[in-house]
Amino acid sequence: MDLTNPLVYGGPAFIIFILLELTYSKNHEEHHDLYDWKDLFASGFMGVGSAILAAALKVISAIVIFEFIFELCNPLVNGVHTNILGYQSFGYAWYVWLLCQLADDFTYYWFHRANHEIRILWAAHIVHHSSDNFNLGTAVRNGWFTLLYKPLFYMWMPALGFQPEMVVFCLGIEALWQFQLHTVLLPKLGIFEKFMNTHTMHQVHHAQNVEYLDKNHGGFLNIFDRLFGTWLELDDKIDVKYGVIHAPSSNNPIVILTHEFKDIWADMKKSKKISDKLMYIFGPPGWSHDGSTMTVKQQQKEFRVHAKQNPKSSFERPN
Repeated sequence: MDLTNPLVYGGPAFIIFILLELTYSKNHEEHHDLYDWKDLFASGFMGVGSAILAAALKVISAIVIFEFIFELCNPLVNGVHTNILGYQSFGYAWYVWLLCQLADDFTYYWFHRANHEIRILWAAHIVHHSSDNFNLGTAVRNGWFTLLYKPLFYMWMPALGFQPEMVVFCLGIEALWQFQLHTVLLPKLGIFEKFMNTHTMHQVHHAQNVEYLDKNHGGFLNIFDRLFGTWLELDDKIDVKYGVIHAPSSNNPIVILTHEFKDIWADMKKSKKISDKLMYIFGPPGWSHDGSTMTVKQQQKEFRVHAKQNPKSSFERPN
C-alpha cells in the first residue's frame, strides 16, 4: 500500500498556523507576550534541522529497521506473511488502522515518559521543554538526538505484524496532533477531556511548577496517563510557569541542544564510583550521589508534606 507521510503536508501547515497565532497574539494585548522573537527563531532553527534529519533518518528507521523487523518476524509462508507466533500478519482493514493508532499511542506514552525519567534521554528531550514560552513555535522546538532512538521504541509493532508503512503513517498522525496541542488560546474541550490529551493538559506537561512535573505524557489519549498514574488536570488557580528548572539561558541552538549532556558529564566527575556515574547517565534527572539535588518524585514528596504542614506559605524548590 502506497502511503504518504502526513508530515509532508503538515510541515507547511505548521508554518501557517504559527504565523496565524503570532499575528493574533500581537494584535491582542492579553496575549502580546506569547512570542519572543529570539526564542521563536531558535525554535524554528531546531525545527528545520529536525525535519531535515528526520527525512534523512527515515531511510534507516522506517525502511531499514521496521522493514527488517517485519520480515524477520513475519516471514513468507506459502506466499503470505505469517507471524512467528502463527497468525497471518495484519493487513489494511479499517479496524487494523485503529489498532495500529492505539498501539502507537501506547508506545508514544512510554517513549515520552522514558524521556522524562531517564536522564540521558532527558538530555535529548529537554530541548523541547527549554523555552519558557508555550506556543505553536515551541511545538517545532525538537531535539535532534531523539530521532536516533525513537524508532527503537516502536520496533515491537512491525514485529507483531503491523505493516511498516502503516506504523510510519500513524507516527505522522501522532506528530500532527502533538503540534496543535501547544497553544493557550483554546479552552477546555468538555467531554473530550475525559479521554483525549488536550491543550490544557499539555500546558500542565510543559509547566515547571513542582506539582505539574512529569505529568500528561500521552499522545492522542489521556487514558494511559490515567491508568499509570501520571495524569493531572490544569488547575486555573495555579499560576503556570513554563519551561525547565535549569534552563540553558541562551537562544543559541547548539547550546540548547547540548547543555544537558555537558551537565551530565560535569555531574559524572563528582563521584569516583562507577555506579554513581551510571546513575547520572541512566538514573532519573535530579538524582545525586550526595543528595545535593533531588528527583521529581523526591521534590513532589516534599511539596506534599509542605502543603499539608504549611498550606498558606509558598514552597521553596530544593533544587
